[in-house]
Amino acid sequence: MTNIFTYVSSRFKFLDKIVLIKRKEIFEIIKKYINLNSINSVLDVGTTSDNLLESSNFLINQFKSIKIKKSISDQKILDDNFFDMTFERSITENLNDIFDDLRSDLLVCSATIEHLGNFSNIKKGINNIVNLSDKYFIITTPNRYHPIEFHTKIPFIHFLPKEFHRKLLKFFGNEFLSKEENLNLLSKEDLINIMSNYKNISYNINEIKLFGFVSNFIIVGTKK
Repeated sequence: MTNIFTYVSSRFKFLDKIVLIKRKEIFEIIKKYINLNSINSVLDVGTTSDNLLESSNFLINQFKSIKIKKSISDQKILDDNFFDMTFERSITENLNDIFDDLRSDLLVCSATIEHLGNFSNIKKGINNIVNLSDKYFIITTPNRYHPIEFHTKIPFIHFLPKEFHRKLLKFFGNEFLSKEENLNLLSKEDLINIMSNYKNISYNINEIKLFGFVSNFIIVGTKK
């Protein structure tokens, strides 16, 4: 039994090393577009309470030196070491009542928008991210058309129409991820469709590759 646990643990560590390498690549891209010395406040969107892996919360950890740090998340448990302020709310809500408290130089939303639900909710979330940013925002999300779907680790079935993909996930016993409100994968075309609605920003959609295929998109936006 010990050998089994050791094997599984080593597999997870190996996969986490790959994820960490890719997140370091993402941060190097971000530094090309953002003057980090000009950032005085940062708002994280979608912090995970899971800090067991080295790659967990890697991006937001790069901004620990910034004095004013905030978080908005529908997670119920957050690491107090990260943030001075925590708002247990969803980025898809109307945030006008706490708008001034949340406004920040930089917004970081890493691997979160694909979990916001339907396309309308995703657009609401991105709209809030853009509006709450005074200078910059960062949004990362996996590519729907990478051969391996990173949440389920199942290859290719996510290429099917989303309705059939969800039915297959439910058939395979993954009830949680079969629901749109928990997983809604996005393509580059989806992101372009959303971002083209904004006239008060400049942005770039960058790509990260894994095994020769685009695995993640990184949107780095600047307010004009």
